Amino acid sequence: MGVFTYDYESTSPVAPVRLFKAFTIEAAKVWPAAAPNTVKSVEVEANPSSGSIVKINFFEGLPFQYMKHQIGGHDENKFSYSYSLIEGGPLGDKLEKISYENKFEAAASGGSICKSSMKFYTVGDNVITEDEIKALIKGSEGVYKPVEAYLLANPEACN
Repeated sequence: MGVFTYDYESTSPVAPVRLFKAFTIEAAKVWPAAAPNTVKSVEVEANPSSGSIVKINFFEGLPFQYMKHQIGGHDENKFSYSYSLIEGGPLGDKLEKISYENKFEAAASGGSICKSSMKFYTVGDNVITEDEIKALIKGSEGVYKPVEAYLLANPEACN
């Protein structure tokens, strides 16, 4: 097994606290509302806390039907959270899991900077290329961008 690390940064016009809530505490409610043609449902085992499993179900016709995340933890004061993609989604035969550490910080011009550190754990001698990683990031924007748009259109959400 190999481990490949990739750091990624993006900006958003949405405040850090709202993005944090939309991707952690309120994800089960926000994601299906924000991406109704993509996310069918989000099932959370108990409360979204460390060790819990979150299953995201997608509509038919998409590249995959579901993903399971295991929550590593979150810090509501620092707007940071971690989780691992452990089943489904883009893992296929090449990846055992993908671990994420994300943090939303206030941008000087308003909005947020999202800082992500991803670790790709490959199966056997497989390697993952930077182009493959960029394709995975682009795919995740299928949920991230609609959530961002939903928050902008619904200023009362995730406050």
